[in-house]
Amino acid sequence: DIGPPDFRNFLPQVIKDNFGKWKYHDILEPGVLVHVAESGAEIYTVRVGGTRVMSVEHIREICDIADKYCGGHLRFTTRNNNEFLVSDKSRLEPLKKDLRSRGNKFPIGGTGAGVTNIVHTQGWIHCHTPAIDASGIVKAVMDDLYGYFTSMKLPAHVRISLACCLNMCGAVHCSDISILGIHRKPPVIESERVEAICEIPLAIAACPTAAI
Repeated sequence: DIGPPDFRNFLPQVIKDNFGKWKYHDILEPGVLVHVAESGAEIYTVRVGGTRVMSVEHIREICDIADKYCGGHLRFTTRNNNEFLVSDKSRLEPLKKDLRSRGNKFPIGGTGAGVTNIVHTQGWIHCHTPAIDASGIVKAVMDDLYGYFTSMKLPAHVRISLACCLNMCGAVHCSDISILGIHRKPPVIESERVEAICEIPLAIAACPTAAI
């Protein structure tokens, strides 16, 4: 009764039945994978691009799609993609057709020799030390690289990450391409606002150049 529920309770039955007995997996097309077990059982994965920060309405839409085609089974990956787990092959094509009918909201891709989604740090929406924001830059970069997300025409996998400051909680140095925001100038101190803050030590500690 302490901690999160057991993850096994949320796996598709085919994964439970073949746990630890998978023979191989293959990428059928950009964004579509199949895993084959020693028993011959198969499960299909459809990967779509997601965002790090989602609205409740968007998450509900994702869940509705999973309920309709996947028995409610889906995954949120560490690179901010969403994966729909399809146990019934007959539902694979209808799922892909449904996703594509929603415009560019759920682009299928991010597998193999292409660009997958960008991992990024919190940005202005949550963190109080960033030099740059994250979400807007990531959106602009991925808009330009969209064709490489939905295809597999590069020489190898390409991983891109963005960090908003040198703290680098996103470990961008571990990716192939990193985007890093840095503080170039000491921030302007608004003394009258500092006096009105109840947690002055926190405000002082938050200054990236120790100027306060």
